[in-house]
Amino acid sequence: MNYYFHPAAEVEHLETVAYYESRRPGLGATYLAEFEIIMENVCDSPQRYPIERKPDIRRRRMENFPFTILFRVVSNSVQILAVAHHRRRPAYWLGRF
Repeated sequence: MNYYFHPAAEVEHLETVAYYESRRPGLGATYLAEFEIIMENVCDSPQRYPIERKPDIRRRRMENFPFTILFRVVSNSVQILAVAHHRRRPAYWLGRF
């Protein structure tokens, strides 16, 4: 299974990479590496992650960064709906599905 971004989620993700890289060279790459490992695991077994919002929106928290990846399975692909910061605007992404 592969993954793709909702357009707004892709913007969030790219802004986060740029932010961390601007804070310390290499930190954006560290964030991106963790994100890719997480998404590989999500794509291997998306049903193992808890449901955040019924009927089918699931979540996976990042280990070393304060973000949660919100996703769902659509036609044998994982759609990333948001890369949400833990302390900003809860549930702002609800209009994306």
